[in-house]
Formats: sequence, structure tokens, C-alpha cells
Amino acid sequence: MLEYIDLIEQTFDFPTEEFKVVENELHFHDVPLMDIIREYGTPLKISYLPKISQHIQKAKHWFGKAMQKYNYQGTYTYCYCTKSSHFRFVMDEAFKNDIHLETSSAYDIPIARELYNKGKITKDTIILCNGYKRPLYRQYIAELINDGFHNCVPIMDNLNEIDYYEQNVRVNCKLGIRVAADEEPNFEFYTSRLGIRYSEVMDLYKKRIEGRAKFHLKTLHFFINTGMRDTAYYWNELTKFVELYCEMKKICPELDSIDIGGGLPIKTSMTFDFDYEYIIDQVIENIQYTCQEQGVPTPNIFTEFGSFTVGESGAIIYSILDQKQQNDKELWYMIDGSFITMMPDSWGLNQKYILLAVNNWNNRYQSVNLGGLTCDSMDYYNSEAHSSVVFLPKVDREEKQYIAFFHTGAYQESLGGYGGIQHCLIPAPKHVLVTRDEKGNLHTELFAPEQDSESMLKILGY
Repeated sequence: MLEYIDLIEQTFDFPTEEFKVVENELHFHDVPLMDIIREYGTPLKISYLPKISQHIQKAKHWFGKAMQKYNYQGTYTYCYCTKSSHFRFVMDEAFKNDIHLETSSAYDIPIARELYNKGKITKDTIILCNGYKRPLYRQYIAELINDGFHNCVPIMDNLNEIDYYEQNVRVNCKLGIRVAADEEPNFEFYTSRLGIRYSEVMDLYKKRIEGRAKFHLKTLHFFINTGMRDTAYYWNELTKFVELYCEMKKICPELDSIDIGGGLPIKTSMTFDFDYEYIIDQVIENIQYTCQEQGVPTPNIFTEFGSFTVGESGAIIYSILDQKQQNDKELWYMIDGSFITMMPDSWGLNQKYILLAVNNWNNRYQSVNLGGLTCDSMDYYNSEAHSSVVFLPKVDREEKQYIAFFHTGAYQESLGGYGGIQHCLIPAPKHVLVTRDEKGNLHTELFAPEQDSESMLKILGY
């Protein structure tokens, strides 16, 4: 009978750059996961911080290589999309790599000020302010600009947003416009609810920006929910957007940049196969070709990668509490946590992640369903991206089994909440940061202990 390690090696190209098995136990980026489990217990969230810098440097390399290949005359700027993870340790790692910021809401601005106070950013740092802006967000943006953050760029999402800046910004102000892209053909709506439609962009510029000494239209923003994908839909929308940039550039010489939002995908399966270098090469070639056809200079390019920056740094580890044979076909492994509260993407969006056993790789395997601790019938995980079933090692009831979901570093706390009240009062798990020093030695730090009852009772008013 095949062992679990045989199944993985025969199904995937394994071991990989990230994963290998040493003495029957899984290592993640050469981090022995069982050592961390023995020290901290489960359930457990891990952030392997060096992965953040690795991804930033990879993207910079790919864009630089493509621009050099085509003799592209514009520059490339990497912005971090804060909404994917606002944690301090993410920002600290990301800003080791000469990057800039993209914000989505009012409370991103105090974070930017804190980063400035700590010396992580300067008043030269580019801060692209996206999103539909309520009064407090507009106020914070105006205050930032008035305080000398001259590269803070409000990306206007509706026609009336400029009214506030006209009344409250006292210095020269760079502006951007988000263009409302068409959604995917299979989406429920035809045009994005966010941004300004194509037919109104030119009118907005001519009536509200052109000729006003204070305002300088510098950036057009393009966002596609699917991210950068090799599909007819993506290339059509990108071309249409760049054509609008060319049209605007001819009447607005100050316009010199585009923000191509919608990020790069991350690995959510061991079968993931995405040619990042090819896609970026084609993006650069397409932008340059369209600009040359229209006879305008190529724009500087901004990206705002969120999941790509931080997603693959994260992992969640559970232990199997019990086995339950509920009928002839369905065997349940009950985990010591919840999918709904700790991995809300898997529940709300049916998102799949890389799932691997941490130990017992030499055991035989079997098909299982994974059940969470809440009383909700939807708190389960029973299929993977490449398969309609989940296989894990067989274990005796006295034998401890640990499992891990990988590349969970983006959006889970943002969607599920952090330090608050979760379904069935399931506590937030402990969170451990894993770093390396200059010599490559591993260091772990407990960022947050498991949520306790006292904090929950206080929130509930007891």
C-alpha cells in the first residue's frame, strides 16, 4: 500500500523550492514545522517574513527585465496594497525593499503617518489613495497633502470627489482618476461600481482640472478583479485603458503614469502553473505597442500588489482532535479550530489552499473530510484545487496528526476580523513570526497569544 509521501511525490513535482520532508516531517522554506508546533502548540498561524521581500524583488526583476528588453522609456514603481494585510510586521518587512503605498480607507492614513514617524517612509514616498472616499478619508488625504506629503495622490472614484480637494487642499496637488472597467463576461454586473466611466473621464478633466494651477492630473488607474491573466478579456480591457491614456495624454501633457491594479495570482495549489515573467513581458509589450501606435510617450507604471506581496508568507497549522466515521463512506478528521473563523476565504469564496500533512508522511493515506469546531454545517474542507477529495495520513487515535494550509497570508484577518468576536466564540489562534538573521539563522517570535475569554467578555460588555 502506498504511503502518503508516495502519493504526494507521484501527484506533484515534489519536493519543491518551498516544501521538503526530512525524517517524516514537513519543512516549509527549511523551517521545521514540528519544532514550532512543539514550542507553541496549535492552532497556530505562521508568517514567514522573508517570503515578502522575495516576492517584491521578483516582481521588480520581472518588470525591469521586460522594460530593458523593449527599451521601455517609463519607470516601474512597486506599491503595497495595504488592505491585504495591515500588520506592522508586514509593513516592516515590505519597506526593506524600496516600495511605496496604496491605500483603501481612512484608517490607512494614520498607518502611513505612523510609518513616517518610525522612519519607514518619507514625504517623498508615493501614496496612491484609492477607494470610494467618505468625509474622514478625504479629510485625512487633504491633511497629508497640506503637511508636505507631495506624492500623496488621491485617485478620484467619483465626479464629486474633487470638490473637497478644491476647498481644503492649500498646496499643489497631484490627482489620479480611476477608470470604471468592464467586469468579466460571466459577472453579475457589466461595469464596475467603482471608478468613473470612460465617457466621463475626459469631461471631468476639461471642466474641473484643466487650467487650475493647483491640480495636476498625473495618473490613470485601471483595476481588473481577475488580476493579470492571459485571457482575451484582460488584454482587451488593458488595451482599451491604454488607448484612453493616450487620448488623455494628448490634451494633458502632465499625465505621465498608469496604475495597473489587479494583482498577480499566488499559488493556491501544488499544481499551480503561472508564467509570471511571460505575463509581465506581454503587459509591457502591449502598453508600448499601443502608445507607439498613438504616437505618445510610454507611461510610468505603478502596480499595487497585495496578495502577491504577503499571501505566500502565511500558513495555518491545526492538529486533528478526533476521527469520526459518520457513515460507510464519510470519515471526518476534526480540527482544533475553524475554517469559517480562521480561513474565511475557504468558506465564503470556496478558496482552495495548499494542504499538506506536517507529520506521519510514512503512514498510509486515506480520503477524509475536515471538520471545524463551530456548529455551522458549512465549517468544513473536503476538496482541493486539483481533486474533489482530501487525502491525509491514516493515524491511530493515540497518534497525533498535524496538518497545515499554506499561502494564507493575505486577507484572512481582514475578512474574518482580528481580536474580535468570532462564530461560536472560537478564539483567534496564536500567531508566530518566523524570520532569518543576516547569517540565515531562524528566529521565531510570538506575535499574539491565543485569544482569551477575558478579552471576549470585555467586547461583549460583561
